[in-house]
Amino acid sequence: MNPLRTAIRRQIHAVMRPDPAADPGLERPPGDTGLFGPGSAVWAVHGDFPSMMIGGVSSLLLQMLHPAALAGVWDHSNFREDMHGRLRRTAKFIGVTTRGSTEAANAAIARVRAIHEYVAGSMPDGTPYAANDPALLTWVHVAEARSFLAAYLRYRSPAFPGWRQDAYYGEMAMLARRLGATGVPETRRDVATYLGSMRPQLRCDARTRAVASALMNQPATSVTAVPLQKVLLHAGAELLPPWALALHGRSVPGARRLAVRAGGVGAGGLLRWALA
Repeated sequence: MNPLRTAIRRQIHAVMRPDPAADPGLERPPGDTGLFGPGSAVWAVHGDFPSMMIGGVSSLLLQMLHPAALAGVWDHSNFREDMHGRLRRTAKFIGVTTRGSTEAANAAIARVRAIHEYVAGSMPDGTPYAANDPALLTWVHVAEARSFLAAYLRYRSPAFPGWRQDAYYGEMAMLARRLGATGVPETRRDVATYLGSMRPQLRCDARTRAVASALMNQPATSVTAVPLQKVLLHAGAELLPPWALALHGRSVPGARRLAVRAGGVGAGGLLRWALA
């Protein structure tokens, strides 16, 4: 195998699956297509590793603009020391619920719901929060689904039909409801309306900036991985809606935007080649 391809694969495995002996949970018994199935829009969108990485970064940056979502991360995770671990756990959940067996997917959902029971507290202003709050779960879900689909459209399949995009939101809504979310939007129009309605609740403060900095400046697994990681991180930030980018105090001028997107396209092609 090409040495460069081997090196890139090893870097990906070091981040996403550091224990080669660990069962990823993606084996399915005959006749079991899991929660969605191979013809689903979810399988299409989640099947592209580079765009999922970019979308995952964008999703976290969008989610943390909600004070309650931020408080859960701040109070109940070691994000400063283990950002790779957080990304890995999210990726594993998405992978198992997308392509794993029905049994494995149901078990993953049950584990997340059980963990959420213990994630609660108070925000700095004294307002209580809980990870199992249906409205908060809806926010986290929409931020995630919107980001994954936006990355897929930009970096993998710009011609993905509108009806398939709506199908993606509809399919993902089922997963959100299984996690406890309510009032989940199921079309592009409904997602846009929902995001507009949430904007007055969103903000960026010193804690938001600290979590965002930990995400954007996380150490790479090796010196050789630094350039590729930087490209993916910047592509994820640039993928944010303009109003969310502004809330984070970031701006991407026109020339810089073109460079970031070109880098995302190049990184995506390189990763697909390495994983082929």
